[in-house]
Amino acid sequence: MSKLMKKVIFMIDRRTMIGILVAAIPTAACSRPAKAPPTIQVYKSPSCGCCGAWVKRLQANGFLVTTQEMEDVSAIAASAGVPDRLRSCHTALVDGYFVEGHVPDGDIRKLLSEWPNARGIAVPGMPVGSPGMEQDGRREPYDTLLVMRDGSSRPFVRHNQRVGGK
Repeated sequence: MSKLMKKVIFMIDRRTMIGILVAAIPTAACSRPAKAPPTIQVYKSPSCGCCGAWVKRLQANGFLVTTQEMEDVSAIAASAGVPDRLRSCHTALVDGYFVEGHVPDGDIRKLLSEWPNARGIAVPGMPVGSPGMEQDGRREPYDTLLVMRDGSSRPFVRHNQRVGGK
């Protein structure tokens, strides 16, 4: 192959490479880096097994969880704006919202994807069959409630509802 032919091939390859790079720049500029999973700060009693089970369930489903153990989480719940009537055994904070009680991880993801103008979500009490409260396959119907800024609440997600009202 002559020197002229090699030079022509090199220029074509160089031009092709420059074209590829120029075409890739807008694609790279428009792509978003993968968002890290949200970190959930959980306040719970050191002796509560159901709270620990809920934390493990969140971790298994991709959430980063930090815990702070304390005997009484009432002050945390109050400062987060959890109404007393909706209290449960642990309180969590994530991206400006509270998560009170045994809320399923899917409901937390829904909250963080919809970004409602609310204080947070709650599963009042400790319903059997909610995450961390599993008992021999038994499941009570319960709602995850969306708690609005004024303290009112409405169903956000319904769980274990019986079909046909039975």
